[in-house]
Amino acid sequence: MQTQTTFKAAWWLSNSHLQTIYPALFRKAPKPPDYRRERLTTPDHDFIDVDYCGTGKQALIMLIHGLTGSSQSDYIKGLQSVLLKQGFRSAAINFRGCSGQSNNKARSYHSGETEDIHFLYQTLRQREPETPLGAVGFSLGGNVLLKWLGEQGGQLKLFAAVAVSVPLLLDICATKLDKGFAKWYRDRLLEELKTYMHSKQRHLESIDQTQEAFKIKELGDLSGIDSFWQYDDRVVAKLHGFKDVHDYYRRSSSRQYLKSIEIPTLLIQAVDDPFMTHEVLPGPDEISPQVQLELTRHGGHVGFISGSVPFRPKYWLEQRIPEFLSDYL
Repeated sequence: MQTQTTFKAAWWLSNSHLQTIYPALFRKAPKPPDYRRERLTTPDHDFIDVDYCGTGKQALIMLIHGLTGSSQSDYIKGLQSVLLKQGFRSAAINFRGCSGQSNNKARSYHSGETEDIHFLYQTLRQREPETPLGAVGFSLGGNVLLKWLGEQGGQLKLFAAVAVSVPLLLDICATKLDKGFAKWYRDRLLEELKTYMHSKQRHLESIDQTQEAFKIKELGDLSGIDSFWQYDDRVVAKLHGFKDVHDYYRRSSSRQYLKSIEIPTLLIQAVDDPFMTHEVLPGPDEISPQVQLELTRHGGHVGFISGSVPFRPKYWLEQRIPEFLSDYL
């Protein structure tokens, strides 16, 4: 089902690139109050770090960041603060190696990796079986969230979910990032990923995880990689058991899972998102009755900034997401 949107882009940030870049350059969200970190040991003897905001018995929202992001990303910290004011607790996962410390396996995270968020979900459910639990994912984290919701179907005890700026078809998005100004985003993301893998290899060597370090060394020199097609073929597919990049994109793209979602879910997409094209958007017959697709003409990628006064932005997602969650609580 497609719904009407209340979002109106700031006139001084009407360009999709300005919507995308402005918060990355100028937003400095403070650490939310009532904040603590917990390290969870995963079933494969690695770890993930989770940053909680709020205490008590209120509803708890899992937050899932995007590619090269973390719980310290401004869109995560900003949302945590707003959710706390509106009576929600939150638990922001850091994908493996994203919390400021490399993880202890060659295994990383990717657009189809749903095991770690399911592990977090099971951990929270075991501790608080009756607490209302929701989830919000951004970009890659949104893809992971939608795929997980579709995989689990009616097995999850969640009251609602929200996914924002999701690369619903990974192959189309990877190709889009090879064109025009989008290459600027691609190059910066790839540099961060290469640094991430280099740091991981050094960390594994330093803790004598030689077999794990060798898995990364086997990938060869990554410095010449200049597209996501190459990176996902050389690194993601080989480290995570996919046949090749085509197999990875086919199995991990979340659009095919939308029909199987049984949790009330809001999917927010900007038509002008510079990371993708109109082709990624699902048709009405591809969406479960539980999924609401909210399309905005403008908004860029995880931008959605409104406000009539220049340099006094209003982050619309921090209004819309709690509003949707409250409606279903």
